[in-house]
Amino acid sequence: MTDHQPPRIVDINCDLGEGFGNWVMGADADIMPLITTANVACGFHGGDPVIMGRTVELADQHGVVVGAHPGFHDLEGFGRRMIPLDPEEVAAIITYQVGALTGFLTARNMPLHHVKPHGAFYAYLRDNETAGAAAAAAVHRIAPETLVYWPAPAQGAAFCEELGALGHQVITEIYPDLSYSPEGKLIIQRRKLKTDLAFASSQVKRFLTEGVVAAEDGTPIRHEASSVCIHSDGPNAVDVAHTVRAAITEVGSSIAAIGA
Repeated sequence: MTDHQPPRIVDINCDLGEGFGNWVMGADADIMPLITTANVACGFHGGDPVIMGRTVELADQHGVVVGAHPGFHDLEGFGRRMIPLDPEEVAAIITYQVGALTGFLTARNMPLHHVKPHGAFYAYLRDNETAGAAAAAAVHRIAPETLVYWPAPAQGAAFCEELGALGHQVITEIYPDLSYSPEGKLIIQRRKLKTDLAFASSQVKRFLTEGVVAAEDGTPIRHEASSVCIHSDGPNAVDVAHTVRAAITEVGSSIAAIGA
């Protein structure tokens, strides 16, 4: 038994705009109407100027708030390979990518809603205190009032703690289409696999009703979060989006963006 109460409002965020040139990545047009919050690739791990512009326009059409999804400069590896950087480089790639997306948002009179590091870059900022602090300072300089999205837990991550101290709200999230280690860390897939829809539904419902998710070995992991993250590049991504929406509403919660 648990006294955990399901949140009344749940945010659904999704990584989008991750194609490049003629290469299509993700079912963006089908998923956009099913989410509240878009994490848009900024050209380093995926995306390009035309795709960024089109993704922002699509989000605007569906009333979806937009955040920057900066990653390692690694198109071939889709930003899922570790690339050690010095603090100046970390700050520079954050500034470059967030600045690029902000330009497209400004052109449509849309605000930058949040910043959310992508893939291996997230793991690097989580595990490297110096890099995390440099990235936090860069985010604060270029977007001093923006939210920050981060896979739960945020405790112990210099990136999140530095930004929290600077007044940024850190929105933590759980993942129904990825696995967790028994220690509670998110397991990054090098290539997105098909998601078990029953598992995704179970993860969302259990989190909302009990405050826990199941690790890959079944260990219950307690997390505090207010958002559910899904991905557009999985083989059954649209089905996952519908499944997550159904799971949220079935426990009596509503779906809406945070602070929009």
